[in-house]
Amino acid sequence: MKIRSIPALLVAGLLVIPAFARAAETPGSAATELKELVDKIRVKLQAGDRTEEKMADELKEFDALLAKHKDEKTDEVAQILFMKAQLYLQVFRNEDKGNALLEQLKQDFPDAQAVAMLKRQEAAEKIQKSLVEGAKFPEFDEKDLGGKPFNLAAYKGKVVLIDFWATWCGPCVGELPNVLDAYEKHHKAGFEILGISLDSDKEKLETFLKDKKMTWQQYFDGKGWQNKLAGQYGVNSIPATYLLDGEGKIIAKNLRGPALETAVAKALGKE
Repeated sequence: MKIRSIPALLVAGLLVIPAFARAAETPGSAATELKELVDKIRVKLQAGDRTEEKMADELKEFDALLAKHKDEKTDEVAQILFMKAQLYLQVFRNEDKGNALLEQLKQDFPDAQAVAMLKRQEAAEKIQKSLVEGAKFPEFDEKDLGGKPFNLAAYKGKVVLIDFWATWCGPCVGELPNVLDAYEKHHKAGFEILGISLDSDKEKLETFLKDKKMTWQQYFDGKGWQNKLAGQYGVNSIPATYLLDGEGKIIAKNLRGPALETAVAKALGKE
């Protein structure tokens, strides 16, 4: 199991509160009317109604809302089209109609937040596709939690685990004993870890690191899912890990349980 970002949750069945719901809800506004429509859709989804036929009335409501607010080029109206597209993509599994609606969204609302989010997701997917076994992990040059240089160049010749995680991420914390075990067994032989924390509370992170005896370097910018390096490498779910060889090439991704220690031992020539 992984913890996904808000955009990823948003498109996973329309069962979470979408971003537009945080906007001021004025009777008759696009945001209010869309929220009411999404509430209806949630009820049907929870009842197992997941076909275009079952959602015929709601689809008509989407079109009616778009027609009513056609002269309003706002984020709230863009969300109407975005949510309709996601209904086709994520619920009806109709990529042709869903993608056509997304293209319409980009054309009609080029400056909308939803379009910006889509572009970020597309960029993230492109980056993720490039991070395959055998590929060199792109370099970064930042400062760690303590203000010291944080980069791969300093670990040339070492086997390195790049670990995107957070203290609030249950699966990340659940995997921590395996990470600690691998580190304790192989650190002296040349195994290093570079943590990239998606936390927003620095004090909580520092306390956690001390309590768990996580002595390796950590990158933290306090931006949560907007973490600079997470965005740079297209990370939209955690834990996300990359095991690199001494040349910075990807050996494996997202190793879990004993598989991590086994892979590290092999990379160090111990197996």
